[in-house]
Amino acid sequence: MGLSGFLPAVFFYLFAGVLIASAFMVIAARNPVHSVLFLILAFVNAAGLFLMSGAEFLALLLIVVYVGAVAVLFLFVVMMLDVDFAELREGFLQYLPVGGLIAGIVLAELLLVTGTWAIAPTAAGNAVQPIPPQSAVPNIQALGDILYTKYIFFFQIAGLILLVAMIGAIVLTLRHKPNVRRQDISRQVARTPETAIEVVKVETGGGV
Repeated sequence: MGLSGFLPAVFFYLFAGVLIASAFMVIAARNPVHSVLFLILAFVNAAGLFLMSGAEFLALLLIVVYVGAVAVLFLFVVMMLDVDFAELREGFLQYLPVGGLIAGIVLAELLLVTGTWAIAPTAAGNAVQPIPPQSAVPNIQALGDILYTKYIFFFQIAGLILLVAMIGAIVLTLRHKPNVRRQDISRQVARTPETAIEVVKVETGGGV
């Protein structure tokens, strides 16, 4: 194996090893802030693996969306909210059967994927690919061409669904406190000098 084949293998095992260790520390760390930091490290190493596989769009998506927005937002939420994690861990055993069932399903799927790769190594290469592998178009440009030509309507529908979900989340979480004074634009525009100014006669020595 030459130097050109040795370095990609070294970086692959480096990124994969750090990714597995970070994913384990996300669930093993006792401090939730440390868990979020390990989650960010896992996202960064996963982006490195995607970049080595030629999926630049997924790598940038992990960095910009998940690391730059989701993980950092979750970190600030954990740091600002006074959450009693000891109380949350008290009911852990009652969710253990459901968690074990989900873990068993995920393990079975991983074994099926691994078994298919071991039995038929060429099965992944025979899958239908929307982007021809011999194309000279970059990965991001090819995905953009597909999204904004063939799948433009589905892309717009997905954007509208996300917009409706965002508006719904704002409406559901908006709370009006009764004792807070709020701005009334129509009332401000309708004011006149007679209603805007109040003249108070104060007696001498009486104060305000």
